[in-house]
Amino acid sequence: MKPADIAHLHSISAPSLAPDGSRAVFALVRPDLEEDAYLGSLWSMATDGSERPRRLTRGLRDRAPRHSPDGRWIAFLRPDENKRAQIHVLPADGGEAWKITDHPLGAGDFSWSPDSTRLAYTVRVPEEGRYVDGTPDQEAPRRIGTLKYRIDNLGFIVDRWQQIFVSAPIDPTGEVGEPVQVTHAEADHGRPLWTPDGTELVFDASLHAGRDHDLYEDLWACAPEEGAELRRVTRGDLGVVSVALSSDGATVYFVADELGDDGTDFVGRVGGVWSMPLDGSREPRRLTDTEGPRVNGLGVLATDRGVLVAGENRGAVELYRITPEGERTTLLGGRVEVQGFDHAGGVTVAVAAGEHDSGELYVVEDGGARALTSFFEGVEPLPVTELVAHAPDGHPVHGWVSTPRGEGPHPVILMIHGGPFAQYGWQLFDETQVYTEAGYAVVYCNPRGSSGYGQEHGRAIIGSVGAVTATDLLAFLDSALEDERLDGSRVGVHGGSHGGFMTTWMAAHHGERFRAAISERAVNAIDSFQGASDIGSFFPEALYGPPDSWAKESPLTYADQIDKPFLIIHSEQDWRCPLEQAQRLFVSLRKRGHEAQMLLFPGEGHELSRSGLPSHRVARFEAILDWWRTHV
Repeated sequence: MKPADIAHLHSISAPSLAPDGSRAVFALVRPDLEEDAYLGSLWSMATDGSERPRRLTRGLRDRAPRHSPDGRWIAFLRPDENKRAQIHVLPADGGEAWKITDHPLGAGDFSWSPDSTRLAYTVRVPEEGRYVDGTPDQEAPRRIGTLKYRIDNLGFIVDRWQQIFVSAPIDPTGEVGEPVQVTHAEADHGRPLWTPDGTELVFDASLHAGRDHDLYEDLWACAPEEGAELRRVTRGDLGVVSVALSSDGATVYFVADELGDDGTDFVGRVGGVWSMPLDGSREPRRLTDTEGPRVNGLGVLATDRGVLVAGENRGAVELYRITPEGERTTLLGGRVEVQGFDHAGGVTVAVAAGEHDSGELYVVEDGGARALTSFFEGVEPLPVTELVAHAPDGHPVHGWVSTPRGEGPHPVILMIHGGPFAQYGWQLFDETQVYTEAGYAVVYCNPRGSSGYGQEHGRAIIGSVGAVTATDLLAFLDSALEDERLDGSRVGVHGGSHGGFMTTWMAAHHGERFRAAISERAVNAIDSFQGASDIGSFFPEALYGPPDSWAKESPLTYADQIDKPFLIIHSEQDWRCPLEQAQRLFVSLRKRGHEAQMLLFPGEGHELSRSGLPSHRVARFEAILDWWRTHV
């Protein structure tokens, strides 16, 4: 795999099944280097595998399809002439799509009413005179009075809160009526879900008085109409992220995190599945445990045999069914990363990536899964080897080594993931493939602090992030270097976000182990991160401890100990780890004449390496490979 081969890494959206389960529709998206954009259209296929996938739409950026409950329509998102996503509706049996929304900032997540006549959806509603005339630098000043006022990759939110709307009845002639705005609070409201009788919408939102100082997110319900009175469902001490309803509407299932007494103790928390009566007559009950797989944010879906969720487990993302009694069954597991799923008419489908592809659609059946698509082509992935090392205290450290062809000895890159509560896994990974094809053995693992290994493992680094993580990383590196094909005298260290934090830490504290370093989108100075990051109001104390410990925990404090060539990569519009984090480290290194460079990407945010412009992703790879060629 070469840098430009990211064009082969397609993605498949969460699939949507027809009510009888006979057909699945999904969006297929690919990076396009000529257009310098991500192009996608809708595809459909029979779930019995009797035909090849067929393309439904000719739009360039169609996504997020959903069948109507009666099976007649498919709603999806398509950009309008101003590149704002609007909801369109397409006859399921073929025909032309028509636009049913026309909001100045576009429409977002949506769901169908049970009678298939209307859609409830989210919209960011801008203040008058903002975001719509193409002259943002000439807008009036923003008056900000909240801690939560912007989000990475989006921007300011205090002047465009996300509200819930309900469309006018769907008109097959293409006539579009006026929608109804259901919510108006100065807060973001999550995707609305209709109750089976169509009388209420259920959604997540943070509407309590102290919401600016905690992470609590509640379930709410209201009638699908203008001026509806909101009814609080949960008790105000969980962080709800996704919702499902039983077929009779009596029980609500949701995925949520426990957040401690003050609502900010989120680090390393293993999210779980919960249930309670929709009428609030009983307290929520947790159905999954904290030392099992971490239920992630892909969603929750109620079926007649239990709820479907995806969970992180030792580098895999598996599909589970959880019964109302809390019994967990793995429907699709092993060396996979589930990316989306649906169930209807007794049929379950899932999109999953593996070691050899970037994602295909499967029918999930008792005892296994059957692939429906085979879109991946053009790249022959190199194999990776699973490895378990042990830290000095005996703690197991799980990860992988990707080794180039030939006997070696090969130079080595120790790669460190972000988060820190995240995981490397089994999905074909462009980072490892590009570097290994270029001749480097890539060593990467899930040290303490990572997700997928239980809550105790995830919370083990609180208050001592650099030291504890470094112990596990070095133990894993030492174990990998026992392979004589790897050259322990030529090792580079590389990571992004939390991985960038650790790269700077490793270069300063263990620089004798490395020839050079690359730190991307990193946290380097915790004190300024608190005030500049979009999560700075709650993240530092939860992970690094009280303010009097921040200097000790900050990699920037030890920058004068770095004596190896150092490349800093950052995005100019990164609001998760703002640009000043890179600048402060760069200035510290350069003022003492150290060999350091800073590569800045205009217009990009924190997610550059995953969803930035395709041309920027290729340029990033080329700069990284050039740095390693020069210094390792």
